[in-house]
Amino acid sequence: MFEVLFEYLRKHHPLSDDDMHIIHSVFIPKQLTKGEFLLREGDILKYGAFVCKGFLRSYVIDHKGKEHIIQFAPENWWISDKGPGAEGTKASCFIDAIEDSDILLIDQAGHFKMLEKVPAYSASFQAGIQKRSAAKDKRIVDSLIAEAKERYNDFLQTYPSIAQRIPQHMLASYLGIAPETLSRVRRKSMRKK
Repeated sequence: MFEVLFEYLRKHHPLSDDDMHIIHSVFIPKQLTKGEFLLREGDILKYGAFVCKGFLRSYVIDHKGKEHIIQFAPENWWISDKGPGAEGTKASCFIDAIEDSDILLIDQAGHFKMLEKVPAYSASFQAGIQKRSAAKDKRIVDSLIAEAKERYNDFLQTYPSIAQRIPQHMLASYLGIAPETLSRVRRKSMRKK
């Protein structure tokens, strides 16, 4: 599992032997089976996770029992509730495995140690925060002004490999549209090809 994280971090900065030793000392390997929870709403936050293999999602459930997917996390993605600085607070979302998954967990103390001691981690964290912030802003704007067809097509363009790996009802939840609407949009798209 660690080699996947090493390769991810090397994209931002070289890793020394000391860096790899720190990484091994800080991260905790964990395997999840499909449908298994990493986190449930109300649990005390302890860890963020790096996905080495598999696929996770985070979501909330509204007062009517409807799921609203916040994030998908395939290989080489990070997933957490509120971020590493929120350790000890209660989770506001659920995180579970869409596929059998191998993940590496990191707690708040480990996160701060990595930021201080491992330049590749610090560089990847900064780049990730900027990328995630831009993606979140775009998603908010799209949910306010884009039609279902535009949201669907944008998702396919931005995340083609994710779209092939998730059930339609999960994609509809992420896009903020009804599954029936997504079915209509997909049918119309297929006819135009």
